[in-house]
Amino acid sequence: MELLIDFPGESRVDAHFSGFTVPTDQPPTASAPSPFDLFLSAIGTCAGIYVLGFCKQRSLPTKDMHIIERVHRNQLTGMVEKIDLEIQIPSGFPEKYRDSLIRSAELCAVKKHLENPPKFDVTTKLADSKS
Repeated sequence: MELLIDFPGESRVDAHFSGFTVPTDQPPTASAPSPFDLFLSAIGTCAGIYVLGFCKQRSLPTKDMHIIERVHRNQLTGMVEKIDLEIQIPSGFPEKYRDSLIRSAELCAVKKHLENPPKFDVTTKLADSKS
């Protein structure tokens, strides 16, 4: 997969891939989420994809179902130390599926990549001239 990252103005930085544009921005005048906020939301939404798939396969209700993601930071460094995902289930959700629902959320690819992070290689290259 290849993404094109560009700088459309002010503090905006956008990512383009597979026909999509993901805008990002920085406070205080942010017109889009910050890159780090997108990263954090990717964790919860990825878990949500697996939870939704689990429920759909079993015709389980998802109305009134939510995932609450809580981000805990180190007060000295500001770095994220722990992330809690609480799957809020509707009343009447079958007890026998609760543990399996948790296991399905834990299959999230974003979570798995954080547990075994990729290596980064940052380089520079002169841009091709289009004159």
